[in-house]
Amino acid sequence: MKPADSLAAARFNRRTFLGKTAQGLGSVALASLLRPSLLHAAPQAGMLSKLHFPQKAKRVIWLSMAGGPSHLETFDPKPKLAEMDGQPMPESMTKGQQLAQLQGQKLMCFGPQHPFAKFGKNQTEICSLFPHLGSVIDDICLIRSMTTDAINHDPAHMFMNTGSQIAGRPSMGAWVTYGLGSMAEDLPGFVVLTSLGQGGQNQPIAARQWSSGFLPSRFQGVQLRSGGDPVLYLGNPPGITRSQQQSDLQAIGSLNKSHDALVRDPEIATRIAQYEMAFQMQASVPQLMDVSAENPKTLELYGCKPGDGSFASNCLLARRLAERGVRFIQLYHKDWDHHGGIKQGIELKAAEIDRACMALLTDLKQRGMLDDTLVVWAGEFSRTPMSQGGSGRDHHNKAMSVWLAGAGVRGGMVYGATDDLGYAAVDKVCTVHDLHATMLHQLGIHHEAFSVKFQGLDARLSGVEGATLLKDILV
Repeated sequence: MKPADSLAAARFNRRTFLGKTAQGLGSVALASLLRPSLLHAAPQAGMLSKLHFPQKAKRVIWLSMAGGPSHLETFDPKPKLAEMDGQPMPESMTKGQQLAQLQGQKLMCFGPQHPFAKFGKNQTEICSLFPHLGSVIDDICLIRSMTTDAINHDPAHMFMNTGSQIAGRPSMGAWVTYGLGSMAEDLPGFVVLTSLGQGGQNQPIAARQWSSGFLPSRFQGVQLRSGGDPVLYLGNPPGITRSQQQSDLQAIGSLNKSHDALVRDPEIATRIAQYEMAFQMQASVPQLMDVSAENPKTLELYGCKPGDGSFASNCLLARRLAERGVRFIQLYHKDWDHHGGIKQGIELKAAEIDRACMALLTDLKQRGMLDDTLVVWAGEFSRTPMSQGGSGRDHHNKAMSVWLAGAGVRGGMVYGATDDLGYAAVDKVCTVHDLHATMLHQLGIHHEAFSVKFQGLDARLSGVEGATLLKDILV
């Protein structure tokens, strides 16, 4: 056998061995059995040795409404649009504009499908289907002038998550954990939870939306399943003994060290670290998912049945993850893609998220955690003020509503505005890059000073086109 063939065979056998011996989470990290202190490893440090600003937010909980929630049935009242229901949209607004599925069709005004009501000290108007959110509106900064570059789901998700429509860029959770590291001792720094809606319009999402991109892979998001086993292969395979695990550890550790000495691949160190984290998760994840010790009043506040896979259950888990030091927690809730039946669809969505969002903010505030936890609610885009099929709305990227709370964000305020028909943001127009820059600022990071060389360019979460810090929404 030629030397090259021998080396290839050795590498193949090594990969085969790794695949077969790593069936249970953390089989490589069983040195912890000999050194229990490894179960309480020091939190991982990030690349930033010094913060650029005083840190207002220690962590982020990002609530992603997948499918594109309509601002016109949630947070942006438009009485003029209601008056013009059934009439043609002014051509001056729509001529030459980018549309998704309504291109070339007759564009008709479609009034808001639900009434709005006033809440809070400042009498902020939001859709009447969200009374629980209305009860905490004084803790919320509502941005009505958000825009995005993308008009179809997948690129829009990529843009909201990574600041680029191009796949392969790091997600915001990966950027944050790369810069700041993790505060968690036995959980990943970036965790993702997903939940399904009841309407049957569950727009697909993909793991690339929480990818680490060109950053080291240890910073990618780890998805915990909402139902069943939260992590596959959480337990060791039947029949695997402690001594067998020790043998696996010694053999794989030796192989990894030898291979690392040969190729100097940083991903090998990542692999070793992830095996250790996986082993730690064998103990930490069951404790995380077991909410039996929660106060019954807390469970009643969220209105969920633990383990039911609902958005409400995930909000409770988000608070528990935040308590345990997870740096970036992202919740996806599907079924906002209302090309038809938006009136009934929004009723379902409101029932699923209204109380849960209120409960999350209330729970964090009661525990003194809202002061240093940034909560963001956003979709990937919004919906048109024109009707689609008579009962729905098409994708729209020129006007959308998002809200933020906690961590030095001004509560009880409305920032920016759209035109009378809700077609375009016209006052204090915000971009996704602005939102990312503001999030990083609250975490103590200057977005322009936080970059990584990639393909000869200084890549940033906030993009190279320029971003504006939303100073007016900050305390």
